[in-house]
Amino acid sequence: MMSPEELASYKSRILALRSRLRGEVAQMADGALETPLTENNGDLSSAADFGTDNFQREFTLGLVEGKDATLEQIEEALERIATGTFGICDVCQTKIPRARLDAIPYAGHCVECAAKLEREFPTD
Repeated sequence: MMSPEELASYKSRILALRSRLRGEVAQMADGALETPLTENNGDLSSAADFGTDNFQREFTLGLVEGKDATLEQIEEALERIATGTFGICDVCQTKIPRARLDAIPYAGHCVECAAKLEREFPTD
């Protein structure tokens, strides 16, 4: 069982990470959505610029989507702190090692269960 000081430390780290990611998401989304696509006037240069702009926009929006998923995991970790289940694997109910929580403070699964879930539901 974690001490109240340890929980407070993890909560502080998670809140700081959430704040940073929210700022990054907002900045990236604004940049991707505000950048005007190059108008294609029928020449190859304009078509290439349009393709590049479109690729960059899609790439940025993909990064935003990934950060949104991390933000969701962060919110779940904050809920686990509030309910007293932080540091316990959601799948097997064993303690998540401190080294894992130090590396990924919002982790909801032990290494074994996270690997199993990744094999069953690959993200690529």
